[in-house]
Amino acid sequence: MAIFRLEPAFKDYIWGGTRLRDDFGKNCDYDKVAESWELSCHKDGPSVVATGEDKGLTLQQYIDKHGKEVLGSKGAAFENFPILIKLIDAKDNLSVQVHPNNEYALRVEGEYGKTEMWYVVDCDEGAELLYGFKHEISKEEFAQRIANNTLLEVTNNVPVHKGDVFFIEAGTLHAIGKGILIAEIQQNSNTTYRIYDYGRVGKDGKPRELHVEKAKDVTRLAPAKQYPETPVEQLDGYTSKLMASCDYFTTRVMDVSDKAELTADSDSFASLLFLEGEGTVEGIPFKKGDSFFVTAGHGKFVIDGKCRTILTKV
Repeated sequence: MAIFRLEPAFKDYIWGGTRLRDDFGKNCDYDKVAESWELSCHKDGPSVVATGEDKGLTLQQYIDKHGKEVLGSKGAAFENFPILIKLIDAKDNLSVQVHPNNEYALRVEGEYGKTEMWYVVDCDEGAELLYGFKHEISKEEFAQRIANNTLLEVTNNVPVHKGDVFFIEAGTLHAIGKGILIAEIQQNSNTTYRIYDYGRVGKDGKPRELHVEKAKDVTRLAPAKQYPETPVEQLDGYTSKLMASCDYFTTRVMDVSDKAELTADSDSFASLLFLEGEGTVEGIPFKKGDSFFVTAGHGKFVIDGKCRTILTKV
């Protein structure tokens, strides 16, 4: 069983900024570093083993070499790797968009749908995001407002603050607003249906593609479902707060004051994404922005140092 650091894949989408390079030390030469895919087996951006004897393999190659038992019984139950974790730097507004559920995505796109959650790592004062609708609307009104560019009159804009959490079930209309840095934990999917994009053009000078008809099929035309707030647990050397739990991932934010003893059991691998601080994981140094993979069945492992980390399991 093993613990190792991962190197992410990067995306230079037009709305991105430079904080992932400037503040988090990401080694990327893109002018804009919109996203870093920290835990990924997706063909559009695989993460790579950065330490240990398998350094240089993609995470999927590592799994193929050592077998699906490194994922644990829950992880191995999925045909494909179940989770994708990103850091997202939105210097500008993202498009208003929606993701399909598994049934629709597998039938139409040939991959999983996407339920996801956001943890607000940092944000500018006054930053907002779009999260569902203010009230229920009909399919006819939805189509009409898309056609006449009045959709934003009925969407729900939410002011955000550092540490806020949003659970975004497949079918929920949403958009990250400008000035927000987010950690996103999601199903392993890259299927997004854009509905509104502020009239922007892509690198080719043409308006970016919209997916209005598919969005009409899958969007839930109602306020977003709120995930219940959970208490902070005071543990030996650290605090832990459950942010979201669903069929695909369970994720917690943890503040370590000195040392945290954790366990990767046979049910699931563990992912650690460090958002603040520095220290070591079982003697391997980490800094702000680093991501680690702990194989299922590894047993107890120790984080030494003062830090904030997101712990994700299946």
